[in-house]
Amino acid sequence: MANTYAQIYVQVIFAVKGRQSLIAKSWRDELYRYICGIVNAKGQKVYAVGGVADHIHILISVKPSITIADLVRDIKASSSKWINERGFVSGRFQWQEGFGVFSYASSQLDVVIDYINNQELHHAKQSFKQEYLQFLKDFAVSYNGKYLFDWID
Repeated sequence: MANTYAQIYVQVIFAVKGRQSLIAKSWRDELYRYICGIVNAKGQKVYAVGGVADHIHILISVKPSITIADLVRDIKASSSKWINERGFVSGRFQWQEGFGVFSYASSQLDVVIDYINNQELHHAKQSFKQEYLQFLKDFAVSYNGKYLFDWID
């Protein structure tokens, strides 16, 4: 798209199906590198990937030539296939349906990157449910609770 210029930063959040704690520390970094490869192959840029055993956060800059929904679909499909092919979990690994996506200005990137890179520390103080509901509130996102992730309290 000639003469099209954009700088769009988004944080994408999605969870393991059933919110199971399946993403082990032993292969988590390898998963994050694989996800970076998926995003890069789509011509987009990753700034941070982080999470805990039951969900992940990805900070990406996206070009207007791709839809976020298509990108997230490809990340989830490719990464779940990759996890299953390597036998990292017993049974079949799947991501939960849906995702959250929140936009940022370039001036906010350092804070968001730090937040994503410190998920273990953050979740020692706050559950994923509390975190996700806070995102929805902070970004004024209307939602129907019936369609949110399956929560484990």
